[in-house]
Amino acid sequence: MKVFFVICIAFLSLSAETLRIEANVLVKKLSDYIILDTREASDYQKGHIKGALNFPILLTYDNQTKNGKISRPQKIEKVFRELGLDIDKSIVVYDTGIFFDAARLFWTLEVYGFKNVKILNSGFKEWSENSYPTSDVIPKVIKSNYITTINSNRLATKFTTQIATKTPNKIVIDARAYPAYRGEQSTAKRFGHIPSAQNIPATHNINDNKLQSIDKLKDIYKSVDKNKKIVLYCAIGRISSTNYFALRELGYDVANYDASWKEWGNDFSLPITNPSSKK
Repeated sequence: MKVFFVICIAFLSLSAETLRIEANVLVKKLSDYIILDTREASDYQKGHIKGALNFPILLTYDNQTKNGKISRPQKIEKVFRELGLDIDKSIVVYDTGIFFDAARLFWTLEVYGFKNVKILNSGFKEWSENSYPTSDVIPKVIKSNYITTINSNRLATKFTTQIATKTPNKIVIDARAYPAYRGEQSTAKRFGHIPSAQNIPATHNINDNKLQSIDKLKDIYKSVDKNKKIVLYCAIGRISSTNYFALRELGYDVANYDASWKEWGNDFSLPITNPSSKK
């Protein structure tokens, strides 16, 4: 029985890490994945992971300057088709090494139905520093017939976030830095945070441009009830995608509020909590 218990724990530990992939593992399996580079086209064209396709992170936004709302189905469907993507494909995403953009694309792909997505647990900078295969050749792509599929369970809206603040079996987490949560700084007209929200900054999930270990993540989220639905937000749904990824690895039921504080904080009909004196 003791041996069986140890085997089960080992299996669970392994399964908990299936959403990330290390560079030294990916380099041996490049042909097994479609690899997506979230950097700007100009950086991608100078050099990228061999075989990678360019998916600039701005394509995940409907209008980044206005708010963080995710790209509309018609727009994203066209992008996915042109890159030859389908929901049954195995995908790895990466960015410069900051992790935030890779997590944002990971979340976007899951919202739009993709089920086999991983994040490279390091960025292009580390990849190139290790002299792993790079190229400036843009791969030829056979267009796919992707049809928009939306997993609404992964996407929170202003309306569903309002409900979450009043529902006992839901938890709202603010991924912004503590000064923003306290209302000392803001990207919106109002200062403060969404009522009932806890503050777990996105930076807590990262250490030296890599995601924290599973054990460390468990410690970070130990006070968050795993039996409750989690709704995340930040300024524009970017850095909160990092919390989303971490919580997905830990097995939580989680959604990311795309327009986040940029929308909520500018809507004077919505309640806020402001511990500071700023208005």
